Amino acid sequence: MRNRLYIALLLLAGSMAQIGCIMPIYSSSPDVRARQLIFVSEGYRHIPEIWERIWGLDMPDVATPYRTHGGVI
Repeated sequence: MRNRLYIALLLLAGSMAQIGCIMPIYSSSPDVRARQLIFVSEGYRHIPEIWERIWGLDMPDVATPYRTHGGVI
């Protein structure tokens, strides 16, 4: 009888470790949860640089206000 009680307690403790938190950390809405995950992720600090690279904002400005001859100097 005691062995069954110990086994049941051991199985209960093992399953409680696998269940997780009772109160969820993130929202159940996929849109809100995605935003929350982006804010807490390590890669969030890289998003502005990626955005600039995608839109070409980190490139030098080639639209000069003066005319160039187009040849090699």
